[in-house]
Amino acid sequence: MNHDLRVPNRAAALYFSHPACLEHDPRVHSPGHPDTPERLQAIEAALAADWPAGWERREAQPAIEAELELVHSRRLVQGIAALCAAGGGAIDADTYVGEASFRAAAAAAGAACAMTRALLAGESSLGFCAVRPSGHHAEPDRAMGFCLFDNIAVAAELALRELGAERVFILDWDVHHGNGTAEAFRARADVLFASIHQSPLYPGTGPLGDAGSGAGEGYTINLPVPPGSEHEVWLSLLEHIVLPAAVEFAPALVLVSAGFDAHADDPLADCRLHSGSFAEMARHVRDMAHAAAIPVGVVLEGGYNHRVLAECVPSTLAAFAGEGEARSAAPEVLLTSRAAAQVSRYWQL
Repeated sequence: MNHDLRVPNRAAALYFSHPACLEHDPRVHSPGHPDTPERLQAIEAALAADWPAGWERREAQPAIEAELELVHSRRLVQGIAALCAAGGGAIDADTYVGEASFRAAAAAAGAACAMTRALLAGESSLGFCAVRPSGHHAEPDRAMGFCLFDNIAVAAELALRELGAERVFILDWDVHHGNGTAEAFRARADVLFASIHQSPLYPGTGPLGDAGSGAGEGYTINLPVPPGSEHEVWLSLLEHIVLPAAVEFAPALVLVSAGFDAHADDPLADCRLHSGSFAEMARHVRDMAHAAAIPVGVVLEGGYNHRVLAECVPSTLAAFAGEGEARSAAPEVLLTSRAAAQVSRYWQL
């Protein structure tokens, strides 16, 4: 199979992964845990059956400790390394590691770093990281919610500190609030963080009124939606709230925490997106970024129905790469109006 198919007159989009990401298996210490290697295997099997045109596969090197410490404390990094070396165990009631989990988490963060370097070096305008464990719940000094290190936060900090980016926009469409990413940048004006997430739901953070703090006030956009929220609500919030703010922010890089657990068939949440919803969100982000010539990097987060992942990831990659036209959503009345009243204090909508 040719894994280097290229769209004419366009650099290949870059697909990053690492075999170590399959080695993390919380079931060693928590039988029945939903974050299994089969999540990635389902994605890989679907892509192997029909590799998407215009995508080039790359294997990234694991992140070194100095890269992880761009966001996380040395105490956290060394503590997880030591726990894994001792055979693993429980970090909290949801988060378990085994002997190979540090390698997997370093590989996941390393993929996000490699993608960011490639995008900001102009090698491509689009990248995707098929990695696990997920990252967006990991706070600077705390692993939690299946997450050890915050892959997308590490990538953003690398872009800002070492790669010349002045501003980074992070969109989190995982059904759970990305509390770790929010905490990493809550007092910063060089990262605009926007999260659409179900509430109430784990981890219980991300209310509409939390807009960041200090110098970062206004640079956090939290858009909670109730259980049962469907495609039209998510698309309305993205199109009419998030993306206008992102355009005004004028980032050098767009990063997407792409969870697929807002799907109606995901076992860990109660939203009602369908398989085409994620591709539709991708088209809107793609068009915004393309209009401003901004590269887009996407990092896998949650999604615990293997069939859903096998359906959604290939179609989302195709959408980011240019397939299909974005369809405008009529503003949803209640939640979008409430969000606009909050966010328009800081951004022109």
